[in-house]
Amino acid sequence: MLSWSVLLLCITLIAVVYIWSKPSVLPLPPGPKKIPFLGSLLEMPRTLEWQTFAQWSKDYGSDVIHARVAGVDIIILNSIQAAHDLLDRRSALYSGRPRFVMAAELMGWGWQFSAMIGERWRERRRLFQQRFPSSNNAVHQPRLTEFIRVLQLQLLESPDDFMNIVRHTFGGVILALAYGIKIEPTNDPLVKMAEYAIHTLTIAAVPGAFLVDVLPILKYIPEWFPGASFKRKARVWREVALNFRDMPFAISEQEIEQGTSQPSFTTLCLDDLDPTRDVEYQRQIIKDTAGMFFSAGSDNIVSVVQSFILAMLCNPDIQAKAQLELDELLQHQRLAVYDDEPFLPYLSAVVKEVFRWQNPTPIGIPHRLDQDDTYKGFHLPAGSMIIGNQWAMLHDENDYPEPFKFNPERFLKNGHLDPTVKDPLSVAFGFGRRFCPGSHIAVQAVWLAAASILSTFNIYKAVDNEGNAIEPSLEYHSALIYRPLPFKCNIKPRSTEAVFLVHSAFDQSSG
Repeated sequence: MLSWSVLLLCITLIAVVYIWSKPSVLPLPPGPKKIPFLGSLLEMPRTLEWQTFAQWSKDYGSDVIHARVAGVDIIILNSIQAAHDLLDRRSALYSGRPRFVMAAELMGWGWQFSAMIGERWRERRRLFQQRFPSSNNAVHQPRLTEFIRVLQLQLLESPDDFMNIVRHTFGGVILALAYGIKIEPTNDPLVKMAEYAIHTLTIAAVPGAFLVDVLPILKYIPEWFPGASFKRKARVWREVALNFRDMPFAISEQEIEQGTSQPSFTTLCLDDLDPTRDVEYQRQIIKDTAGMFFSAGSDNIVSVVQSFILAMLCNPDIQAKAQLELDELLQHQRLAVYDDEPFLPYLSAVVKEVFRWQNPTPIGIPHRLDQDDTYKGFHLPAGSMIIGNQWAMLHDENDYPEPFKFNPERFLKNGHLDPTVKDPLSVAFGFGRRFCPGSHIAVQAVWLAAASILSTFNIYKAVDNEGNAIEPSLEYHSALIYRPLPFKCNIKPRSTEAVFLVHSAFDQSSG
């Protein structure tokens, strides 16, 4: 027979469990219908997720949406205000990351500090910010200028290959900044390796792309099991991910030993190793951080520059206005430099509009809510995956009228940038403590590329064999990095003076 003390203890434990497990009296945010066990799985989109998420806000009358997939709560934020209130103002609660089972655990991308939490993440982010502070542009602007001058020359020589030229240029500049490695003029093997590696990552990192991300127990099934094709993909892609991180770092170390290295993030960090601390651990932090810079930097910039060319192709009147502003400043006597930016507001508005019109990361990398929270009368459960739908925010007609129209003048007033219009650059690179620390490098790379291309080239529609204009499809690759599918255009120098300037600038930068 139970004693009264034991019985009282059991009753107390049951009461505690009941209290802790009692559902919140507040409702969850509205969202798609849910069925037992699967939740909203059958309602979740497989492509262009951000568009479906934005439509849900209209369907359910809320900028905060709730879905559940196999027991995992998903909170989707479809407005700048909601993202600001939660991801910025309450960043201490919303800076975690969900488990990336496919990408981080099976494919080996767990070394990326964007997927890390805690001190490991802080160490790597702090190291990057120390070497590439937004207050010191002299660290990266000379390299950006050097590579963009090469881009201009290559566009003169091979204009039809502009998609590859853009990718090669910005893959090369990030390699130079991160590792000090000098790339081949074309078809560099490291740039090609990076292109494939990032392609696999952007496929795997899209929320819901692989069922194992919502049912982690599936990671333990054997490769031969029916439906386990993801395991076979992960095994092949894992080697790619680790080579992506390790190979350029090893080349950089080898060049240091041979005395042929160029100053870079890796070389400077290795020079500053503290011999009184764990040297191998310090090397690992440097290697991870350099790899993260390489993966995050090049593909985002490539996407935006290619979208810029597409925007100019589709909007010849805007192209002409930007060129007129450049011509009035430069007088066809020189190429644009970073010091010209304050005097080129229309061009800066064009760059802002490119980031808004086709943001390279429509939903970014999901956050994780570390403890229960409430917002707008809704209960937000601890452990929820938080998706900031940047695409929806940047296409909100309340902030950006006619959001699908490419219109840089929305950012201008009386010939100057209008500070009352929400800056898309404050949304395009994430939120809170997870805001991209290299955003200033990306924006400056795109700005100088835009200024350099427009001052020396005209972008026309290509024509077919019968002389008819080929209309671009405006189709994009639906993945974590949103980039245009290959399209045709005609890129021609604006004048003989422009050709001379391109050759002269290249000779000066390479000499």
